[in-house]
Amino acid sequence: MVKTFDNLPLWAKMILALPFFDILWVVYRLFKSIDKKNTMAIVMACILLIIGIPFLWLIDLITIALYNKVLWID
Repeated sequence: MVKTFDNLPLWAKMILALPFFDILWVVYRLFKSIDKKNTMAIVMACILLIIGIPFLWLIDLITIALYNKVLWID
């Protein structure tokens, strides 16, 4: 899943960062942290699943537009 999302074109990443689809980027963060076996990041991604959805879409749109990737600690 991580490689699939990394290889998406910019327009697809932007669409997935819109408010109703942004949960996919939160799940992406979780899987990325699981792949790297980063326990702290896994816990943070789980917390973001619960409380981060309402505001995280805006941050994702900005970072995807500027850097073509989602902001994450890994």
